[in-house]
Amino acid sequence: MFGRRKEAPLAQDVVDQQAAEAEARQNAAVGKGTPTPKRKAQEAARKRPLVPEDRKASKAAERAAVQEQRLKMRRALDTGDERFLPLRDKGPQKRYARDYVDARFSLGEYLMFGALVFVIVSLLIPASSELMVYVLVGFWVMFLAVFVDVFILSRKLRKRLTEKFGEPERGTVWYGSMRSLQFRKLRLPKPLVSRGEYPS
Repeated sequence: MFGRRKEAPLAQDVVDQQAAEAEARQNAAVGKGTPTPKRKAQEAARKRPLVPEDRKASKAAERAAVQEQRLKMRRALDTGDERFLPLRDKGPQKRYARDYVDARFSLGEYLMFGALVFVIVSLLIPASSELMVYVLVGFWVMFLAVFVDVFILSRKLRKRLTEKFGEPERGTVWYGSMRSLQFRKLRLPKPLVSRGEYPS
């Protein structure tokens, strides 16, 4: 009599445990959706042939991808699209430096023209001529003026970058200084601001 009372609760516990396990399995299936694939199946899915079956098609696809990437980069140099710019031009600090340099007038823009004039004049005028001395002095005066202008630009640009971003990234001030030595219409990425339109 006492044995039957002990067996009944045990049977009920087994049924409850089985129901709980079935519910847990159902919840797991619903949560994940599919059973975890075996390791061999995962490795097989990741395997790719070292040499593609159709080499011509593979090379053509690779060339097309490279050409498309170059086209996007070229457009980005015209529009300033940050996603496709070359690594040397990416980042908010580089963008700020470009805008700051493009907004000001720089003597360095005309240094190459001065050098070209000097070369042409030196070919046409004898080195012993008095005029050649004046041309040489004029060229060195211009070179010195450009050096001073770039020095002032670098100081101002570093100050503005520090105020806006904190410590400037390495090479950003040099990046802006070298840009100031390029003729405005030939700069890449192309200027996106007008003269006097300084970034805030």
